[in-house]
Amino acid sequence: MSAHENPLQEDCLLEIGCEELPAREQLPIRNAAIEQMTRLLNDAGLSFGQITAYVTPRRLALWIQNLALHSQPRESIRRGPPVERARDAAGNITPAAEGFARSCGVAFADLSTLDTEKGPVLAWREVEAARSSHSLLPDIASQTIAALPLRKRMHWGTRQDSFIRPVRWLLLRQGQQMLDWQAFGLQAGGQSFGHRVHHPEAIQIDQPANYAAALLEAQVMADFDARRTHISHKISVIAEDLRATPILPSALLDEITGLNEWPVILIGSFAEDYLRIPEEALITVMMQHQRYVPLRDANGRLISQYLFAANIHSQDARIVIHGNNRVLRARLADAAFFWDQDRQKSLTARLPELQNVLFQEGLGSIYDKTLRLQKVARSLSSLCNVKADDLERAAALCKSDLLSGVVGEFPELQGIMGGHYARHDGENAEVVAAISQHYLPNGRDDDTPQSPAGQCLAIADKLDTLCGFFAIGKTPTGDRDPFALRRAALGVLRIILDAELDLPLDKAVTLTLEALGHDIVKDPTAIGTGVLDFFQDRMRVYFKEEGFRADQINAVLSRQPHQVLDARKRLEALARFLTEHQAAEALAALIKRVNNLLRKENLEAQREPDPQLFEDPAEHQLWTHWQVMAGSVHTHIHNAQYANALDLLAGLRPSVDTFFDNVMVLAENPEIRQNRLALLTRLQDAFLGVADFTQIQGS
Repeated sequence: MSAHENPLQEDCLLEIGCEELPAREQLPIRNAAIEQMTRLLNDAGLSFGQITAYVTPRRLALWIQNLALHSQPRESIRRGPPVERARDAAGNITPAAEGFARSCGVAFADLSTLDTEKGPVLAWREVEAARSSHSLLPDIASQTIAALPLRKRMHWGTRQDSFIRPVRWLLLRQGQQMLDWQAFGLQAGGQSFGHRVHHPEAIQIDQPANYAAALLEAQVMADFDARRTHISHKISVIAEDLRATPILPSALLDEITGLNEWPVILIGSFAEDYLRIPEEALITVMMQHQRYVPLRDANGRLISQYLFAANIHSQDARIVIHGNNRVLRARLADAAFFWDQDRQKSLTARLPELQNVLFQEGLGSIYDKTLRLQKVARSLSSLCNVKADDLERAAALCKSDLLSGVVGEFPELQGIMGGHYARHDGENAEVVAAISQHYLPNGRDDDTPQSPAGQCLAIADKLDTLCGFFAIGKTPTGDRDPFALRRAALGVLRIILDAELDLPLDKAVTLTLEALGHDIVKDPTAIGTGVLDFFQDRMRVYFKEEGFRADQINAVLSRQPHQVLDARKRLEALARFLTEHQAAEALAALIKRVNNLLRKENLEAQREPDPQLFEDPAEHQLWTHWQVMAGSVHTHIHNAQYANALDLLAGLRPSVDTFFDNVMVLAENPEIRQNRLALLTRLQDAFLGVADFTQIQGS
């Protein structure tokens, strides 16, 4: 039902107009605004329909449909002392009861009783009167804005309140009525403003439902998603006309959307001579520095044309295009100059100069880190199935591009440019690949290295950083992680899992600490334990994000804390077992029972069950059943075929049930008791070969 069809509901519109919002902040702000407004309206007892949020560079707005004109009356109950303490032995009202009535603002006779788990108590039921939404909304609007997750707030003028950018106008109305909202030294009105250039005049918003349409007439596309779709479509159409394919990742599209209220897509170009620059440099200049969209031809090669969005519909688009071409040309000219200059000096020749570049106080220079990397890389080479000489050569040269002109101008190209320089210097393909990939992954969305040498060198580099900073006491605390050590640890885990490397973290950490040396690592045991515990925390987070339950993760990591790939295999098998086998949880409960028995009793070391001591057919049945499958179970576990092992073990359920139904494990005869415990130990060991089932919680 629309607002005008129900006299008890009206649409509401809130808008805050400001200077240009950062493009990357707009979606988080928009989503948070809906969440906060929803929470505050619910808390106020105001019913409402759909909430639509709009965000552009100059505004954040919320359209709340079918908002109730009054809050729901709500009953609150205050509890007082027990009824038995309301009067004394003489029947007089006690001070406690009088005090409670006084605190409620009523007489004792007005109180009622309330039955509770601890018996009846005095109570005061109060119904909060309905309140007008017109009176509630200004404060709700202020609270919504104050609760937005802004990375940085700024002050302007002499005011104490803050926002991400200076606020220029406010709008708050419900139906036809403008509400009295004051914030940031401004009084809310019933007007918005259109495009800064095309329609700078005020726009009267007569109805909240007309907001987006009114702005569209003023050449502002208020809806972020609609604006994003429009931009994507226009880019696709123009690129198709050029017989080209745009390079348009979603992050770039979001940023372009956040920079423009009235996007007009235009074609720019640059001199073809600049195509001799490595394409990563060209793409970085266009995408990250200029927010342009590079284009590839049918063969996948970059072309000398690009697309960009202008936040204006110019009468002469050639002027806008010329201005953007000129800016890009200057950036590309710098890149070309540095590219030509850098190749005149080899990576090997730059290596000694790294002694003058500090890596971290307490860990020496970049040159010192390079020497450590060579040792760690050679030590890890056999574990990663990489030629040691290639890996050591790549480790020696991988940081030299930090001294190049291109990386100095575009730091995000470190490693990538090193690969190009190594290729120019005549290094072999494995060395080139390792150098170019060894920083990967830099972030959560980055790919992991694809070459074996790149994988191994990336792990070595991140391990040196992790172990080094732990050794000098620079560990993350709380939310603070200034040296991005969590990201480094996560990078190591992702590489191991993506490349399916059987790399034991404990051994890798030990080798890295040895390379750091005793001058840096004063207590190798303590530092190693700290690093491995840190990795375990990251593994828990990573596996949980993959969808595994916390209890399953704990059950596996307690048995396999250092082999990441093996831990993932166990988790997959365990999750499948607990999901697909109907008897899985019951069997897990039985294994817990076995573990509890064995924990309480002292079993003679390595005792084997003796069938001659079995007294009950259930013992023979369980032993025979186990003997039939034991070899296969152990083989599956040895080959990391954990799902197959658990499938077999699930078949033990009937025999285990019968055993516990008919056999007293803790028999009075010590020989019989020890023999039965030895039988149960065989089962416990088999299940522990996959996970610690005592940590599995019921569904």
